[in-house]
Amino acid sequence: MNGTTVHRIARESALQFPAVTVDQPFGPDSDVFKVKSRMFMFLAELDGEPIINLKVDPEDSGALRQAHPEITPGYHMNKRHWITVIGGDTITGGLVQELVLDSYRLVVEKLPRHARPVDPETFGTTTPAR
Repeated sequence: MNGTTVHRIARESALQFPAVTVDQPFGPDSDVFKVKSRMFMFLAELDGEPIINLKVDPEDSGALRQAHPEITPGYHMNKRHWITVIGGDTITGGLVQELVLDSYRLVVEKLPRHARPVDPETFGTTTPAR
């Protein structure tokens, strides 16, 4: 999957979540996606290549980087809590959607309970049939 498609899927996924805003504090060439004023995704280009920075559970970061050469420690971010994703052979639309959802949920989880637009434990999960 190429980087432009990765950007498109990430953007479309994030905009479906409650209380998401997008701004451009670093200029018109990058988009910062926030939930309740806290960043969970950053879309930009690095050396002409589309990149996405996403918040990640530090325990998952190493496994993601091992499984996907297109995933590296977060560019200009805390390397333990953020990853950078570029387009490539091992990146799928489903993976991008999952990573964006996980990033959103991690940020929502850190919000005060009264400010959370969703329950981070259940948002985006399917409920088993009864």
